[in-house]
Amino acid sequence: MKKLLYSFLILSSATLFAQKKLAVADNMIGTEDLFKSASPRTQVLKTYNSAASLPANLKKYSSVFTNGVTVYKLNKSLGFDRMTLAQLNQQSDIPSDNSVFIDGHEFTDSSTKIFTAIMAKSEKKDYNGKSTLFIYTTK
Repeated sequence: MKKLLYSFLILSSATLFAQKKLAVADNMIGTEDLFKSASPRTQVLKTYNSAASLPANLKKYSSVFTNGVTVYKLNKSLGFDRMTLAQLNQQSDIPSDNSVFIDGHEFTDSSTKIFTAIMAKSEKKDYNGKSTLFIYTTK
């Protein structure tokens, strides 16, 4: 039984650390890795350590960024494609107003924009009786 428990804990922690940390730039969702890779064109604007400390324009993400978030400023265009979650839903033959999950975090506002470069994998699944798009930042 202990071996099973230890195996589960190791697998869970490996999955957790494999996920890339989500971040925001120009009110669009990306990952810290994406913004760091474009470092000459980006800079850290501010890091918020809790959902309670988020400014008004990021409060809609308070359920997603419960442990805070890093906000980046784009000095120049990154050249990455951007899409709304509604557009991504439509591409997957899902109603545009359905929620989208990114690395297990539910985004209910389908007008939210993301940098498509963060999408390593996506799949359509049934969630609470609705077709739902699940996006993963790692394969």
